[in-house]
Amino acid sequence: MKNTITDNNVPANNHVSGESLALKQAITPSLSLSSIPSNAQRLVLRMFADPSLLEKQERTELVAQLRDCVAQHPEVSELRVLFGMALCVNLEVQPAIEELRTAVSLDPHSFIAHLKLGELWMRLRVCNKAAEHTHQAAKLAQNMAQADLARKQAAAIRTMLREGIERGGYKTPGQWIARAFRRLVRNRSEALVTPQIS
Repeated sequence: MKNTITDNNVPANNHVSGESLALKQAITPSLSLSSIPSNAQRLVLRMFADPSLLEKQERTELVAQLRDCVAQHPEVSELRVLFGMALCVNLEVQPAIEELRTAVSLDPHSFIAHLKLGELWMRLRVCNKAAEHTHQAAKLAQNMAQADLARKQAAAIRTMLREGIERGGYKTPGQWIARAFRRLVRNRSEALVTPQIS
């Protein structure tokens, strides 16, 4: 029988939010925990509960242990997702992108791989890529909890796009000047149109 993370593996005094429980369930149905050392399992559960609770030494230890697991089982997409998440928590962005991309390429039908890669792109304000992977995750959702996670992430991305929080990429200085000029003209025209109330 395959060992998986379930509610029974979470200590009773350890509160796990609905979102982290859904993530845990999305990652681990096919992931054998025997491939992850027990200390790393404990740290992964803490990472799911609240990543900010992990101290720097614990984050470094988790990354090292998951790196070894991925080296031993390079074909397991879920391990790469966990490793990518741990790299994100440890603020190692470029390696996290590479691991999550590899997870998606290993299993293009993985809900969690697309969701977490979409989340990383969202946090990096690369909204088009974030929206693409989040949409794919929504299509791959297998239950209401997964669908809800994808829906909330897609809503956050739409809000970022609406508010102009997207990373603009490489633009020439002239484009920034033109944008500022258009904004100035728009503000002046709005001021002229606004009626004076006495």
